[in-house]
Amino acid sequence: MAWLDDHAPLTAAVFGPAEEHSAVAELAAVTGLEPPADLRAWWSVCGGTEDLAFAEVLPPFYTPLGPTNALRSWRLKQGFWPADPVSEAGSPTAGFHPSWLPIAFDGCGDALAVDLRPGALTGCVVEWDRESRKMLKPEWASLVEMLDQVATALEHRSRLGHCEPLITTDGRLGWRTT
Repeated sequence: MAWLDDHAPLTAAVFGPAEEHSAVAELAAVTGLEPPADLRAWWSVCGGTEDLAFAEVLPPFYTPLGPTNALRSWRLKQGFWPADPVSEAGSPTAGFHPSWLPIAFDGCGDALAVDLRPGALTGCVVEWDRESRKMLKPEWASLVEMLDQVATALEHRSRLGHCEPLITTDGRLGWRTT
């Protein structure tokens, strides 16, 4: 968030303050999922964008969600839950699994989510494609790994997967896909 303030102020300006602890508690109560410590730490500094404004901070086109909008997204995706939700964390899934906590959106229905299913990969970050209604593999082993790789790519203006950070002359962050 500090990097955005210094290098992409137009993007930083659309973020609201971190939400109260009660927002995380409500999310946990409604979903039955306990947000892991790394997600709680992220939400303590990033409350998502005001009015779900786009701020493509996470490649290739994802805007972070705070806990209130993560709950909203989780509720909206209930219609996509798989018929048989028994599976291990990180395993391919058809449908949006009820044990995923959304952490970012792209405006087209796709989502990044923390996978809280049991298994060796609990806590991995998955990308769910709304059009195909599938998640094929974890994108990152953890939220910490994702944020570290994004921060490194921003600080060094280097590639992350098939994306490169791009700062416009007016101070907006985007990702160029190659």
